[in-house]
Amino acid sequence: MTAAFSRRTALRLALGVGAGAVLTACGTGGDSDASGDLTKENITLRFTWWGSDARHKRTQQVIDLFQKAHPNITVKGEFKDWNGYWDSLATTVAANDAPDIIQMDELYISSYAQRGALLDLGTASKHLQTGDFDPNALGTGKVDGKLYGLPVGLTTYSMIVNTDLLKQYNIELPDDTKWTWDDLKTIGAKVSAAGGGKVTGVQSWGFDIGGVNIWARQAGGSLYDDKGKVVIEPAVLAAYWQYLVDISKSGVAPPASVSVERAGAGLDQSGTATNTSAFGTWWNTQLTSLTAASGKSLKLLKLPGEAQAKSPGAYYKPSMYWSVSSRSKHAAEAAAFVDYLANSQESADVLQTDRGVPANSKIRQTLAAKLGATDKAAAEYLDAVKVGAPPRVTPKGASSVETILKRYTEDVLFGRKSPQDAAAAFIKELQGEIDAA
Repeated sequence: MTAAFSRRTALRLALGVGAGAVLTACGTGGDSDASGDLTKENITLRFTWWGSDARHKRTQQVIDLFQKAHPNITVKGEFKDWNGYWDSLATTVAANDAPDIIQMDELYISSYAQRGALLDLGTASKHLQTGDFDPNALGTGKVDGKLYGLPVGLTTYSMIVNTDLLKQYNIELPDDTKWTWDDLKTIGAKVSAAGGGKVTGVQSWGFDIGGVNIWARQAGGSLYDDKGKVVIEPAVLAAYWQYLVDISKSGVAPPASVSVERAGAGLDQSGTATNTSAFGTWWNTQLTSLTAASGKSLKLLKLPGEAQAKSPGAYYKPSMYWSVSSRSKHAAEAAAFVDYLANSQESADVLQTDRGVPANSKIRQTLAAKLGATDKAAAEYLDAVKVGAPPRVTPKGASSVETILKRYTEDVLFGRKSPQDAAAAFIKELQGEIDAA
């Protein structure tokens, strides 16, 4: 899943170590009260987020609309790009000068929550409504049973297929209501044979934690338990890597060197985007970007193995969260602003899918008619796929999980480690990172 890997890796390498170091200085509690009435006095809220210039402009439009409805509340935007966001946030949190409203990421929500930096949004129910959010969506923002982040957008793991390539090779589209991982191997082999060395059936994955989560969940397990301990069975993880080795060696997927190179490149260099692989695992919301890059007809399919799985592998993954600082002097007003961001039609009309397909199911339905074909397909897929309870959020200390995973996947694909040895070493190293945090 190339694009997500690049996004996460850039974040961790640029920000993760510094942010984690500064976070150790955070306090363990807050003093905010979000249960009171909204003030009638003039106040200022600080709101921080990351993103592109287009996101900044959309977000400022929403701020202006909120301020018009609440003339006594000024919202000051403090936006950053990827290269400075997390270091800046960690520094302000450590200095007890955090912004009131924080755009938060799944990799770090546990670290901030467990260090007392975030408000339990369950205490803000007077001003923040969550009734239009699926419980499995809300669960993605919970740590130790408390809601520390309201999911902004949702995505879920999917298989994306190039239907033009299948038609070109006269290969039938699989029935995604019942297909298996072996079925993917079979149809992938047909594509590779027809492709004559120029096109492979499958784009290899294994470089983002989504694939591991899916594999573990389909086997009836998980990567972490509720306490944050690494509990994936070594045999399950070894089987995951063995599958990737098998499709690489058999030619169903590209050689290791090609897969690793693509994993380190951008989305537009992937097998899906360059029309050199017919099937690929992606987050469903990446359909629009991939379609634009490939210029071909792409279709979202449910994951192989779901019909036979012990439990649903698919789950909601938040694009990001809205969080409130536990030190905010205006927690009620901050919660009201988050409510406006998440629940108001005015905000949705401006933001649309800039931060992903809305997690608010009511808003998602109202936006459907305004979306382009591929964004609409992504939203419909999100509503149609059967998801299970969300996996435990990334534990404190485990934000480097994909860096570790990438290293072991490369070792396995290049034959430097057996899947069994890699599984044992991965589990030991990841648990060590968590224990040391």
